[in-house]
Amino acid sequence: MKALAPGTVIFHRFRGYGVITAVNLLTGWISARFGGEARALDLNLSTDEVQFADGEAILFRRAPPDRMPHARLMAVVRALHQAGYQKLYLHTWPKPSGLHWRWHLFTGPRDWMQRSWREGWYGSGADYNVNPVMGWGDNPGADTDELIHALAKFDPQGLAQALGRDEDHTAWFAMVCDALLPGYMYSLDMQRPNGGPLTDMPPLPVVPVRVGLPPYGGPELPWPPGWSGLWSRVHAMPLPKPNFTGIPETP
Repeated sequence: MKALAPGTVIFHRFRGYGVITAVNLLTGWISARFGGEARALDLNLSTDEVQFADGEAILFRRAPPDRMPHARLMAVVRALHQAGYQKLYLHTWPKPSGLHWRWHLFTGPRDWMQRSWREGWYGSGADYNVNPVMGWGDNPGADTDELIHALAKFDPQGLAQALGRDEDHTAWFAMVCDALLPGYMYSLDMQRPNGGPLTDMPPLPVVPVRVGLPPYGGPELPWPPGWSGLWSRVHAMPLPKPNFTGIPETP
């Protein structure tokens, strides 16, 4: 299916050509303007007769689009690993509601607790549902190569920090991609079983990226290398604690 996003030109058999002004990939509802109408019209992609501008049917129920970007991000990271950018890592974890998953691409040390934040390198499925872009100048529906070129143009200095070798993580990531893509993603959440302590290395959670897919039935996947004890050991802050008193601290 082509990209469904604000700005997509559509055709309705009774209204003619229009432009999507808002979309929700989770529910299938869109708002669109047709001709000189003063306000947007709400339509459901599953029941209303809406087509793409070239006449292609929008089969929202039979061929639903990805409602989260994580599988596309996994393909991007795998391709960059193959090109030598092995110090690029993808962390995904659920929001407290469990309805959406956050994502963050980071470079440098593989320890997510020591990551550096870069504009446009993080987001969530909640944002993607209504504006299906990654946030680094990419277009809706961009393929893997287009996403990589957009990222390199958006933040070349940041991407350059991913150059380097991390062979064990790269091998793990390629194995996970082979097992999950294109319909599934991994989640790195650490849940407390029945209010107890954190489980250090439970089975890697797997989540489908679109509706209609059966639960993951493949082999159990290991966690990334270097994650043992991540949540239980003491972490050193990358920078000194800020001092707002104006009084120099004595060693």
